[in-house]
Amino acid sequence: MKKAISLAIFILLTSIALLAGCESQDYSGNISDDSCEEEGTAMRMEVNINGTGFMATLEDNDAANALAGILRDGSLTIRLRDYGGFEKAGSLGRSLPSSNRQITAHAGDIVLYQGNQIVMFYGSNSWSYTMLGHIEDLTGWEEALGRGEITATLSLER
Repeated sequence: MKKAISLAIFILLTSIALLAGCESQDYSGNISDDSCEEEGTAMRMEVNINGTGFMATLEDNDAANALAGILRDGSLTIRLRDYGGFEKAGSLGRSLPSSNRQITAHAGDIVLYQGNQIVMFYGSNSWSYTMLGHIEDLTGWEEALGRGEITATLSLER
């Protein structure tokens, strides 16, 4: 019986210590603990392009967390235009924290460019970006992006 109580106390104290480390700052600078998720559980974002839905897994970085903070208040609609024949780019209308590094982006990657633009790739390009996430299933992705201007609505997974 003593071993069971000791084990229960150990588990309780360990849980409290782990949860205490979940506090984080959201995009607005406020401290919140609602962004703490189970280890190994990634945040997901729905990307709706002209009526076609795709799921994206968000990165675990300040920019993606800031984007998720914005999306907690509701969906975000962005107009994106072709650039270079391999990506669509559009203004967020605000800046996110960036941690740019030289990467080669591929079809399905969603990145932050210059701190205030969302870029969605249907081809590849090497440049300095902050990775935000990646489309999980590329079936129909290139067709949905099409040519010319598109409207993309971003929202957190429901």
